[in-house]
Amino acid sequence: MKKIVLALLIVVLFAVPAMAKTTIVFPTTGYSQDMFKSLSTELGLAISYVPLAPAEPLGGLLPGLDAGVEVTAVKIKKDDPFWKLAAQGSALPDYLPLPKLHIQVGLPVVPIDLGFIYSEVPNTDIKLMGGEIKYAILKGGVVMPAVAIRGTYTKLSGINELDMETKSLDLSISKGFLIFTPYAGVGEVWITSTPKGLAAAALPAGAGLKKEDISQTKSFVGAKITFFPLMNLVAEADFAKVNAYSLRLNIHF
Repeated sequence: MKKIVLALLIVVLFAVPAMAKTTIVFPTTGYSQDMFKSLSTELGLAISYVPLAPAEPLGGLLPGLDAGVEVTAVKIKKDDPFWKLAAQGSALPDYLPLPKLHIQVGLPVVPIDLGFIYSEVPNTDIKLMGGEIKYAILKGGVVMPAVAIRGTYTKLSGINELDMETKSLDLSISKGFLIFTPYAGVGEVWITSTPKGLAAAALPAGAGLKKEDISQTKSFVGAKITFFPLMNLVAEADFAKVNAYSLRLNIHF
């Protein structure tokens, strides 16, 4: 059984489309602040935290753990100038794939979950890590649904000309039915995007790209399916200015 689970995790981790090396570099001329804001919005939403978990807490009298891999596919406007001028090398795909390692720990007794993700987008400079803390306002039960509030943070790395981080706060609800637990939620994502390098310092003085602080509302729906006592699958769709679709395979302890 352990070998089967490991094989499935590897399949999910590498089930992303192959693409040639792409590097994000902002031109020193011809790249406007509006273009930078548009790219920052799409990339910021792409790297923002994807919950991929119901509202109900993982822990109980004992701690709980979901550890696995996931893939998020984000629909980007790859043919718009703000992507085409900045993405050097091979053209980006219609859906930007983000394979991630994802660990979520449910604390004992208190209805609090902690989470961590790490991702490297294949054949690009894009890397990210992030974390979450989720508090179940209602734990849920036979009749009552679970309700939770979650705060998250992600940090982009690997791109020499861009510093980016996101913060988000969301409210979610879920209700389990046997092996099936659907959930939904809504939240706000705050993106801070700061250009670096020549594009930020372009002459004449003051003509370079400037920092953008962006706020976007995001809603999501998903479902968790428990196949075996030690294994589950979670699927989620996130809706904002760009949409994202995710699949997560976990080993549960």
